[in-house]
Amino acid sequence: MKVLANDGISQSGIDALQNAGFEVITTKVAQEQLVNYINENDVAVLLVRSATKVRKDIIDNCPSLKVIGRGGVGMDNIDVQYAKDKGLHVINTPAASSASVAELVFAHLYGGVRFLFDANRNMPLEGESKFGQLKKAYGGGSELRGKTLGIIGIGRIGQETAKIAIGVGMNVVAYDPFIEEVSITLNFFDGQSADFKIKTIGKEEVLKQADFITVHVPAQKEYVIGKKELELVKPGVGIVNAARGGVIDEVALVAALDDNKVGFAGLDVFENEPTPAIKILMHPKVSLTPHIGAATSEAQDRIGVELADQIAALLK
Repeated sequence: MKVLANDGISQSGIDALQNAGFEVITTKVAQEQLVNYINENDVAVLLVRSATKVRKDIIDNCPSLKVIGRGGVGMDNIDVQYAKDKGLHVINTPAASSASVAELVFAHLYGGVRFLFDANRNMPLEGESKFGQLKKAYGGGSELRGKTLGIIGIGRIGQETAKIAIGVGMNVVAYDPFIEEVSITLNFFDGQSADFKIKTIGKEEVLKQADFITVHVPAQKEYVIGKKELELVKPGVGIVNAARGGVIDEVALVAALDDNKVGFAGLDVFENEPTPAIKILMHPKVSLTPHIGAATSEAQDRIGVELADQIAALLK
């Protein structure tokens, strides 16, 4: 059986699939040509990440297709229920990239509190001529230790983020409409471990208490953080979104940044991907990455192997 990994797959994933007897195709097929390609090559499994969309046209017109796999967590680029109703298996890898996303959140947080995102823009331009001025401008940073991190959505990625926060020495408060309490286990280099319990509180309380806020929710119909929510936060709060574009109102966020209500923002995802708003891209208080939360070699290895294991279990 043939597997088309249209958005790529790690070598470890390819090896695992081939060892299970599958033929793996890594050709990147244009969206409008997918139906023909799948049919001409009798593809049984279509693997995607976030670029390829698997909508009704593919599901209805590709009779050879048996499995649709998403290398990652969110499946908003797949018509999941429609595919299941048509008898297809739809799989994803919800745990494989959690640690990678959590580490990116802290990359944005550490960069934010020490102005690295802005210093890295200006040092190449003015570091030689205005070193003293830049030193003064970026000399008012703060530490994360002892501060409060508010986590909106305490699922797998939220919990991995909480682990880092606890290790850093932060206080963690969390909101999740579906979870009342989580148990967090920190495993240390020498074999020791420590357990922590986090009880969720109301969303408004998280917004009011947090020095920094990170959002870990699936795609939503409405904003999770909009103008109303930004009115509740502490002055100078830092906000990170490495979840999905559209869960934060970017117009309201820019206004809050301009008014100094929000001290900085770290964004890995955007309302208008792959063409983010220019006001976001050019804003001096925004740390930017191009949707790379799960894009570590370790996460991609885990994703590839996890997909292979699931596919083999379903079709072999």
